[in-house]
Amino acid sequence: MIDRYQRDINYLRISVTDRCNLRCLYCMPKEGVSLIGHDDILRYEEIVRIVKVAVGMGIVKVRVTGGEPLVRKGIVHFVGELTRMEGLRDVSLTTNGILLEEFAEPLYRAGVRRINISLDSLDPAKYRWITGGGRLGKVLRGIERAEEVGFQPIKINVVAIGSFNEDEIVSLAGMTLKKPCHVRFIELMDVGGGSACALGYLSNDSVLEKIREVYPLISINGKRSATDGPAKRYRIPGGAGELGFISATSHQFCGGCNRLRLTAEGHLRACLLSDSEIDLKEPLRQGCSDDDLKALFQKAVEGKPKNSPKKSCDGRRKKCERKMFSIGG
Repeated sequence: MIDRYQRDINYLRISVTDRCNLRCLYCMPKEGVSLIGHDDILRYEEIVRIVKVAVGMGIVKVRVTGGEPLVRKGIVHFVGELTRMEGLRDVSLTTNGILLEEFAEPLYRAGVRRINISLDSLDPAKYRWITGGGRLGKVLRGIERAEEVGFQPIKINVVAIGSFNEDEIVSLAGMTLKKPCHVRFIELMDVGGGSACALGYLSNDSVLEKIREVYPLISINGKRSATDGPAKRYRIPGGAGELGFISATSHQFCGGCNRLRLTAEGHLRACLLSDSEIDLKEPLRQGCSDDDLKALFQKAVEGKPKNSPKKSCDGRRKKCERKMFSIGG
């Protein structure tokens, strides 16, 4: 699928639930979560049908997200269906890690090889505060279990927050010295609710500077494939892993965006920061054909904006109205 700006759209992020077992301050609204009903989210068989149509149109990479995908019953069987799907080359999953110790081996047996784990602090008290009660020890045990069963790479996603984990940047980067993990620093984004920037925006330029005060960094950005993400990658000399920097707030990389997003209730989004969506659930449940679904995908691709909407509380980007947990991370 080639859009109006000659971008090859080959990556689909799928949210299987808006439910989560954590309440991270930059993701969940202060007033709590208005959960959509069980009958309002896509059934697994509906998602599988959508993915088959998408693969026939050029999607080769899928990431399963939430909310927290591991809280949805039947998730292992579902991802197994995806990993066995002809034409789909890459199936990965993003999790907060709370349930990973239990699920790592079943997910690996189901065919998943790449996993992303959200981890914003190595301090148990700070982790408990930012997540609304999460236990750091469970996440660390989940990471250990994922290493044991053979996931490669294991990516650790760190949201850089000036008022929260700025003093841990070097320690988090240092995880890559002995572990073959990829620690990725992600800039705080003002997605839904308008409360994110109040936590303390920290640019990745500042993060890089802090790390370089302690460690020399070697750029490892080589020739990029059509399915590569936007991270700028580095390695600490002698380290077993690598560092990545995703700077969606301070730097725009829309020109290389290759993705679509499917929300848990079946809405197709062509841009994270645009509230434009196309409903797939109702056509599915009204008996639409595969050709009808293809037409809806094509409509989404044709409507994909050249750049994300402007302006937000940091003056760089417009925030979208939906909360991050309801879009899919």
